[in-house]
Amino acid sequence: MLAVALAAPLAFAAAEGYVFGDLGGFPLDDSWIHLVFARHLAAGEGLSFNPGELVAGSTAPLWTALLSVLFLLPGSIAAWSKALGVAAQVATVAVAHRLGERLGLSPPRAALAALLVALSDGLVFSTISGMEVNLFTLLSLAGLLAHLAERADPQRAPLSFLLFGLAALARPEGLLLPVLAALDRALVARPGAEGLALSAAGARRAARGLALAALVVAPVALAYWQMSGSPLPTTLAAKSSGPAALVPQLRFVEAIFALLFSSQPLPALLAAGGAVVAVRRLGGPLDRGLLLPMWTFGLPVAAAMLSSGEELLIGNFGRYFFPLLPAVVLLGVLALEGVPRARLRALELGALRLPVGLLLLAALVVPPALRTVRIAGLYLAARANVEDADGAAADWLSEHVSAQARLGLCDIGVAGWRLANPIVDLAGVVAPERQAYLARLERERALAWPAALRLWLDEQRPDYVVLYPKWFPLLEREPESFPVLHRIAIPNNVAMAGDELVVYATPWTRPDSPGAP
Repeated sequence: MLAVALAAPLAFAAAEGYVFGDLGGFPLDDSWIHLVFARHLAAGEGLSFNPGELVAGSTAPLWTALLSVLFLLPGSIAAWSKALGVAAQVATVAVAHRLGERLGLSPPRAALAALLVALSDGLVFSTISGMEVNLFTLLSLAGLLAHLAERADPQRAPLSFLLFGLAALARPEGLLLPVLAALDRALVARPGAEGLALSAAGARRAARGLALAALVVAPVALAYWQMSGSPLPTTLAAKSSGPAALVPQLRFVEAIFALLFSSQPLPALLAAGGAVVAVRRLGGPLDRGLLLPMWTFGLPVAAAMLSSGEELLIGNFGRYFFPLLPAVVLLGVLALEGVPRARLRALELGALRLPVGLLLLAALVVPPALRTVRIAGLYLAARANVEDADGAAADWLSEHVSAQARLGLCDIGVAGWRLANPIVDLAGVVAPERQAYLARLERERALAWPAALRLWLDEQRPDYVVLYPKWFPLLEREPESFPVLHRIAIPNNVAMAGDELVVYATPWTRPDSPGAP
């Protein structure tokens, strides 16, 4: 299992090195945003993107902090970040195996679950992506494992909540984990009783656990509040498609299930059966609580509620839900735990003898394995897109634009890493004032975000603007004010916001600038 967990991302890295000649790139611009924050943090400049401007723009402050430590090491920071992701994936597979055993899976089925986690395409893709997905997955699974041990022995300190707090610093979705864990700790099923009942002792333990989680999360939340006026990362407001809804849209829940199904087809279909097994075991010797099914089904519902606008808050390639794949796998295999091994050996249909166990094993393992092979091509294409778009734009700007020019960008990562220019973030990831401005104009003047963003440009007055016309077409309608300086075609685009990235001059471009029209 560990060999597969290590071999799969190393194969990705080998393919990347063969195609590009190095491991110095990523399939997402966001990966470079993390490294810019980490570089400034390592240099003692705090959590800033533009030097000297503290901002709560890191969705994963724990990952950013770990990356900042890697700057102490010699060699390529990109390669070290990939190594950290691979280490997190290997550890995730090991913890998934232990968690399967703790759930009561037989040793072969616990090993099968770990193998499926090692072959999960989204997790393998993420290992060398420079993103926090594998760290969050590891911390959430480690917290689940500790939670089960503490639930079985109430005398244990609720240290699982510390892990859940750390998970929340790796991804904001992790804030749901301590809440669900407290609920699972407080509600118990007593033998012979109908349903769940509130346990006073369990409620006290849950309260202590929540206090421990708060000790981890609260300092960062207070720092974020001081920096940007909200305890949550500015990225959440920038990427949210609308205000939270009390009732999630069914089409969003279906889209999340489709994503999980495409990665792990049979476990996704069986996961509800695993939840039923967990419910039936309540109050008995195999009672393991309901945190695993609550997390597996609760996160998609919560995400669908937050995605109350027109767009599902799912992340590039669905990466916000990659950490759910181990939970789906464990529930899916748990649904098979009650099937006797004898029934899996063979099924006789007249003279025909079918090896049911081998067929089932193939149905479980082959689809995710093939999917992982296919997603390697997506990884390579996405890295090429980032180089062809943001990398090419940064190269052109470095040659034609002075280092003092203010750049208005929708992709800020590569430019922030390679250029010294001050950056105006048009997407709002590191610009909370942009989101506040757009919200005010929507509230006061009923302006949609494109029109409001156009007015925000007038306030910010960048010297140059670089964006995708498909994402923001308004500048194409004002060629006199925003003449095109350079167009960048993005062949075979799978990762960027459009097939063309354009550099515009602006009404505020200084006449003496090298790139002035």
